[in-house]
Amino acid sequence: MAHFSINSVNVMFLFLSIFSSLYYLSVSLEFQVGGTQGWVVPPANDTKFYNDWASENRFLVGDIIRFKYKKDSVMEVTEKEYKNCNSTRPKFFSNTGNSAFRFDHSRSFYFISGVSGHCEKGQKMIVKVIAYEDSTPSDHKSSASPAAVSVPGVSKQAIVLHLVYLYVASYLF
Repeated sequence: MAHFSINSVNVMFLFLSIFSSLYYLSVSLEFQVGGTQGWVVPPANDTKFYNDWASENRFLVGDIIRFKYKKDSVMEVTEKEYKNCNSTRPKFFSNTGNSAFRFDHSRSFYFISGVSGHCEKGQKMIVKVIAYEDSTPSDHKSSASPAAVSVPGVSKQAIVLHLVYLYVASYLF
C-alpha cells in the first residue's frame, strides 16, 4: 500500500496546477468576424466597421477567425489587391457561408469579399497577427461581444474547475 506524505501530495498538486495552467495559456482562440453581425456589407456610413472590429481584438499565431455569411465569399489577398479591392488569384478563397481561417504565422493579413462591389462598400479587413513570444498572456484578448470569441474544446466547467484548482493550490502552498 502506497503511503504519501502531505508534502508529496502538495508537490503533485502544484505540478498538476502548473501543467493545467500552461495548457490554458496555450489554447488558441476563435473569433467570429464582425461579432454577431457576421461578414456582411457594412452600412454606408460605417465602411471601417471590420477594421475597427479587428483593432479591438488581439490576434496571435494559431488563432482562428470565422466568417459567417450568406450569398457571399471571403478571400485572403495581398496588400495591393486589398487596396484595389480586386484579386484574380487569392491566397485563400471560400464561399461556404461558414469559413474558418487559421493564422499560421505573424504578419498582416488582408481579407476582402469576393462579391463584386462589396469590398468597395467596406467589406474588407486587415488583421495584424503577432507571435505568442511578442505578447503577454494578458495581451490575448477579444472584444466584449460574447459572439466574438469561443475557446474550442474547452468547456466553461473545465475553466471553472481549473480556477478552483488554482484557488486551492494557493492555500496549500
